[in-house]
Amino acid sequence: MFFVRTYNFPLQVSKEEFMKRLIGRHVTIHNLDFEIYDQEDRLCIVPHAEQVTEIKTLPITWIDFANENGKTKVTIKSSIRQIDAGGPMLIVIFCIFLLIAAIILSISSGGDPKITYTFLGLDALIYGTFWVRMKNGYLDYVHKIRDYVKDRTR
Repeated sequence: MFFVRTYNFPLQVSKEEFMKRLIGRHVTIHNLDFEIYDQEDRLCIVPHAEQVTEIKTLPITWIDFANENGKTKVTIKSSIRQIDAGGPMLIVIFCIFLLIAAIILSISSGGDPKITYTFLGLDALIYGTFWVRMKNGYLDYVHKIRDYVKDRTR
């Protein structure tokens, strides 16, 4: 999936202490509440977006633990909610089709680059706008959740 982000770091406190510091807590990011709970020896961070009226692309985050060489390694994996994945996937697929169409038109037009450049410019404009929106929305949530979890290890 395009929108999965994984981050690893060593744990500086015990796993039990770390879990005690996080379980049951709420994180507020951009006036949106995220709850942390235990799910079969891993932590899950889920947004409470029941009251949100505007369209948002939100992550669900899992925190896994692994023992390596006597130390505990934390893996934070964020992925887009299934309900939010449709729109971004359609935009990415549309941009890929525009790129393919530009390549095909470039080969078949035989020297008229106007249409090719128009398609490439439109593709770059749509994808650039999409990426900026994802960077300010979804990816910002992912980074702030990751920073919150990492700060709790100290």
